[in-house]
Amino acid sequence: MEPPKNYLIDMDGVLVRGKQAIPGAQDFINRLKERSAKFLVVTNNPLYTQADLAYRLQAIGLNIPSANIFTSAMATALFLNAQRPRGTAFVIGESGLTSALHEIGYIITDHNPEYVVLGETYSYNFEQIAKAVRLVNAGSRFIATNPDPAGPTESGIVPACGAMAALIEKTTGRVPFFVGKPAPLMMRYAMNYLEVHSQNTIMVGDRMDTDIIAGMQAGMDTILVLTGLTAREDLNAYPFRPTLVLDTVADIEP
Repeated sequence: MEPPKNYLIDMDGVLVRGKQAIPGAQDFINRLKERSAKFLVVTNNPLYTQADLAYRLQAIGLNIPSANIFTSAMATALFLNAQRPRGTAFVIGESGLTSALHEIGYIITDHNPEYVVLGETYSYNFEQIAKAVRLVNAGSRFIATNPDPAGPTESGIVPACGAMAALIEKTTGRVPFFVGKPAPLMMRYAMNYLEVHSQNTIMVGDRMDTDIIAGMQAGMDTILVLTGLTAREDLNAYPFRPTLVLDTVADIEP
């Protein structure tokens, strides 16, 4: 039997839908473990720490170790550590982002920070946004965890990081640097974290405009599953194609 491929797997729309696990998702994870395949759940969600997300997934029946989860907050911390180790940042975000920055030795401050780092939060505060605008205008570099303009909740969509970044950009004229998908940088950091090479790694996602293009631009084969935002009839709208299109992760044989 050939050695198994390695997998980077999107979370929302691939393993979970809302607060429910997608049927067959745990079976797919079990097959990866049985074949000793390396894998990471890669998500643009910067709200939670690895342990938080592992716990939330376990509550809906998905047994995924925290070490197998990689977030845009973690990728942002790796980027900042590579650019300016042990720096300073003004941060708008929750524990997933602040914990990742503290772990690399960053100081979170609003006193002449080198960076303004925008993530997701449960309650965007006008004074925080105004402070971020003033700091960016004063010369702080503007970083954002992910470009998603909206996020789903039980009561409908809400503004997400990309929408708030657009507000700050419009006010300051400064364009943020986005770390999360579809930036191939996040894919590179995830593969480095997993210690694998793009030639032996497959990106699994439900969105052509984030997951599939990010995987493709990072040199990976890609699998589009139809349990999320992209339908089969949407494929013709894109000038690129996934390596494989499947109904669900339950159909993937690692």
